[in-house]
Amino acid sequence: MGGQQTPPRMADRFAAARAKGFVGRQAEVEAFRRILADARGAVVHVHGSAGIGKSTLLRQFAWLAARAGRPVTVIAQEAAVPTPVPTAAPAGPAAPASSTAPGAPAAPAGGAAGGLPTAAHVAPGSLVLVDVPGAVLATEGLLAHLPEDSVLVLADREPPPLAWRTDPAWLGLLHPMPLAPLDPADSAELLKRRGVPEAEHPGVLAFTHGHPLALALMADVRVHGSRGNAGPASPPHVVNTLLAALLDVVPTPRHRAALEAYAQALVTTEPLLAALLGVPDAGELFEWLCTLSITEYGPRGIHPHDLARSVLDTELGWRHPARRTDLRRRASAYYQQLFTDGDRARQRAVLADFAYLHRDSPLAGPLLAPVTAAGAAGSAHLDALSITAAEEAELPALLAMAERHEGPESARLLRGWWAHPAATWAAVRAQARPDSPAGFYLLLALGAEDLDDPAVTADPGTAAAADWLARHGDLRAGERALLVRAWLAEDTYQDVSAVQTLVTLRLTHHYLTAEQRPALTLLPFADPEFWSAGCAYTDFDRLPQADFTVAGRPYGTFVHDWRRTPPLAWLGLLCERESAADPLAVAAPDGPCAALRVLDAETFAAGVREALRGLGRAGGLRGSVLLHSRAVAARAGQGAGPDERATALAALLRETAAELQAAPRDRRAHRALHHTHLQPAGTQQRAADLLGLPMSTYRRHLAAGVSRLTEELWRRELDC
Repeated sequence: MGGQQTPPRMADRFAAARAKGFVGRQAEVEAFRRILADARGAVVHVHGSAGIGKSTLLRQFAWLAARAGRPVTVIAQEAAVPTPVPTAAPAGPAAPASSTAPGAPAAPAGGAAGGLPTAAHVAPGSLVLVDVPGAVLATEGLLAHLPEDSVLVLADREPPPLAWRTDPAWLGLLHPMPLAPLDPADSAELLKRRGVPEAEHPGVLAFTHGHPLALALMADVRVHGSRGNAGPASPPHVVNTLLAALLDVVPTPRHRAALEAYAQALVTTEPLLAALLGVPDAGELFEWLCTLSITEYGPRGIHPHDLARSVLDTELGWRHPARRTDLRRRASAYYQQLFTDGDRARQRAVLADFAYLHRDSPLAGPLLAPVTAAGAAGSAHLDALSITAAEEAELPALLAMAERHEGPESARLLRGWWAHPAATWAAVRAQARPDSPAGFYLLLALGAEDLDDPAVTADPGTAAAADWLARHGDLRAGERALLVRAWLAEDTYQDVSAVQTLVTLRLTHHYLTAEQRPALTLLPFADPEFWSAGCAYTDFDRLPQADFTVAGRPYGTFVHDWRRTPPLAWLGLLCERESAADPLAVAAPDGPCAALRVLDAETFAAGVREALRGLGRAGGLRGSVLLHSRAVAARAGQGAGPDERATALAALLRETAAELQAAPRDRRAHRALHHTHLQPAGTQQRAADLLGLPMSTYRRHLAAGVSRLTEELWRRELDC
């Protein structure tokens, strides 16, 4: 008896189905076969418009190479890390697959650009396929280190760079492979395999002009029962009209709303879809979306094909702009709610989703390109990066990055912060190169007592910030200002990149969820002019007083005061700005934290004593300094006037005092406080008599009660 056969895997099932359904591209396939047979190194550049079938052709190349015994690695949009393609190819001759993105989930054979393999990960004779936006830029560092007999295949929307086509070094190595629409015979074969009756082929072919995605979408429309007229058009108008037809044949208006909703989010889950539609259960609608040919799958949910998403979003934008705005606001509210559940991993992931809502902003959108330009694929790029605490053994590598981009003096200054108690070092790592940091950042948490620390005053970057904080920061006891002393990517420094975007999102997560949230954040840039629009959009004000120079190189600083615009109010502000015609005209919300005063501990304590004296009198709290505190403003709510804030202050005093009553060690102090201020006996002597205490003991208990009440109120103030 033979050995037990290994049961088929889901990946093999996907590969077999794709190979069986492949249609057309005979010339490209034959050219690729010749390249494989030549056994020499080559770079194949597949390029063409969105939906033209680049990804499908690369999957066929992977299947062919695996059958030929070549090691294969795919860096694609479907997964988070580069993964070798199974070498156990399905039996049978190589067969054609439609040049369309299939509706089934991608087989686990892909990775993200952020996780590009190094030469150590690529065996001789390998086929390496890169199917991510900006493939040329993503592989520049990899190309020179590949084994010389390997074959690199890139998918891109643009032709190969001019430098590649004109440099003699590329002669014989570069194989441009432009993709055109399918010819009529292949288009008809695709429709046949998709189940479209032959009698309908002429009209569909005339309408789609062989555009693969358009053919697949039209087949999907036909399968769902539409028999609408199709007029002549060409991409992208073809896809616009096809999606309009698809919307016309959905079962109900609820299904149409689900289509519109999932085009707005980076990735959609069933709970998010329910929130977007305002329904308790969206299971049926979510399952229906999963059946559509325009739906693609990722590790965190589903999303439309990029071209389909663009068309759905554009169509909704001109047809019902108010609904489009409402959907994005609902998505924003859903993401904001996740910041209250304590799941830090989910909070970090959802920040990319929140950022994606701002993809159309002329101010923030360009700075979020690694997320917004590539859609769900951009999120996968970020998933291939991680941030962890930096280790002392890698400090030389981090300082070498700083020296390369900022000079030796900057590296020397940063070295001085390694063991400082105020410092937090974090390293960015790519999954393909976990032992070689791809970037880092250095945070300094500075309290009022740290501003004259010799380490602070010796560093121009911290000295300037400390001087401004001492004069204008109004840091109170227990508060910290967070200075992002340094941040950079190994290759791109502070330019827009996947590393930069991940650092931005991680710092935002820190601002929003740290156990001790910063009172202020100071954020310096080597090129403040470039980042000024994005900082203005995110409510970070330019702060020239904290600018500094290191070895002749200037840095510009921005600041946000979280005491005046706390995290949730800040997220709400960004939501309002996203849909505004003039985002910067949308001011920070009027409440709950507008017109607040930053009170120091001494002023706050005096305010508590004054408020207790006025608590029992009509209008006794209207002039209290505590009306401008964050704790009172948060309790009173947005737009509250003096009377509402006075009512909130009274309730806060009584509520906090009640907490003292519940604590055994504070009960005697609470009783003295109660009979003096909360339900006053009239005079201190009467209060002492009610408590059966000598006057000296009563006063000691009362002082303890006022002190404990002040402590608890101050803690609430700092936590707001």
